[in-house]
Amino acid sequence: MKLTAILNVLGIIMVALGLIMLTPIGLALLTREHASIVPFLVASAVSVTLGLLFQWQGGFSRDFDNLKRTEGMLIVTLAWVVTGAIGGIPYLFYELGPIDAYFESISGFTTTGATILKDFAPYPKTFFFWRSLSQWLGGMGIIVLFVAILPQFAVAGRQLFFAEAPGPTEEKVTPRITHTAKALWLLYILLTLLEIALLCLYGMPLFDAVCNAFSTMAAGGFSPHPQSIMGYQSAPIAWIITLFMFLAGGNFALQYRVLFQRKYRALPQNEEFCFYTTIVVVMSLLLCTALVWSGAVSINDGLRDGFFQITSIITTTGFASVDFALWAVPAQTILFTMMLIGGCAGSAGGGVKVVRVLFGLKYLKREIAQVVHPKAVLPIKIDRVTVPEDIQRQILGFLLFYIFLMTLSSLAVSIIEGDAVVGIVGTAATIGNIGPGYGPIGPMASFGDLSALTKIIFIVDMVVGRLELIPILAMLHPDFWVFKH
Repeated sequence: MKLTAILNVLGIIMVALGLIMLTPIGLALLTREHASIVPFLVASAVSVTLGLLFQWQGGFSRDFDNLKRTEGMLIVTLAWVVTGAIGGIPYLFYELGPIDAYFESISGFTTTGATILKDFAPYPKTFFFWRSLSQWLGGMGIIVLFVAILPQFAVAGRQLFFAEAPGPTEEKVTPRITHTAKALWLLYILLTLLEIALLCLYGMPLFDAVCNAFSTMAAGGFSPHPQSIMGYQSAPIAWIITLFMFLAGGNFALQYRVLFQRKYRALPQNEEFCFYTTIVVVMSLLLCTALVWSGAVSINDGLRDGFFQITSIITTTGFASVDFALWAVPAQTILFTMMLIGGCAGSAGGGVKVVRVLFGLKYLKREIAQVVHPKAVLPIKIDRVTVPEDIQRQILGFLLFYIFLMTLSSLAVSIIEGDAVVGIVGTAATIGNIGPGYGPIGPMASFGDLSALTKIIFIVDMVVGRLELIPILAMLHPDFWVFKH
């Protein structure tokens, strides 16, 4: 790996991030929250200064055309770690400790939505705007954003693009990766604007509509209301957010083909999207039945809360239309199952991803058939295309490492906190980038009372989950760490 290329790319990203961090200052001036100007000025200055220093150390080179895959993986991983640190600087000015500030920032950028805040009252609008904006930036991907807007990454963007979202398949909607990044961001922006308009139409204040739309399309879950979406007490708002959460959990490249390239058959022909839709509908109805059967809600409320919470959890958004931590065990079990699935590949959602679950089921079906017919050649197909052996190995490796990391993190946190629920559910919620869990870390509670060590473990889980484990797996090999000047 070339150290100069890594330093230069990181430097460019940090300078761009520093300029973006000036955005909340506009709101601070508009709302006359002048005390909120300094935090973002300082963060911006630190980001730009460090970015220029990195580029100076790298000789201000722009030779990124031959960027290797390993270099792309390291750059993306470091970019997320450093971005979280820079994004946490403003929180320090609001009396959050270093670990809490970093936790809140990483939770934002990774679109996890787990918060350490116990009381929303002391914080100004600028604070909540930055929380939601950081999620919106991270939803489509920080690197995807910079590949779209920075001409320096015209060629190298391919390695960075797929290192940030290393799904089972590489999807492009246009031949050039920069055009693909721009196309995805265009769709992302248009859907965000449409949601803002609809939320305002049904009575949500403009500021809240902007913040909630940012968090919805990012599948993030940060809301300016301390009671999440439940606090607005509006069925139309809940249904609107359910729809856009569903879209956020779908493949954006697929949606672009349908909406802009008019390839309408692509939707019903896509196995992952059909499986995703089936899971949402079936599990929502099952949850509704469980809630109504327990006598907790009416059928109308059961349908609304059932579809809202299933969509919220499977897309890893983490919004709450009700305090589901108070639900009976059967309903909570249904929700926990959704934590282990996640959104579609190429979506804003985290988790294992629907396509990997689909592959896993087909793999098991094939192995059962192989027992009966040991000499039969039974290829695994998705969308009528045979899944290559190398992709199969990658998916199986991902699933095994995901289970291993979940087990390790769950055991460690359960021991530290003396609470198996926090250990198991907290790990599933952070590594899956979901956010709230049950009990002490439920949707109306926070992660603020957890020990510093637990927060650090969950920070690692959030980053590893957002990068889909593949770069982390690569870094475990000693050959990865070979540098050249």
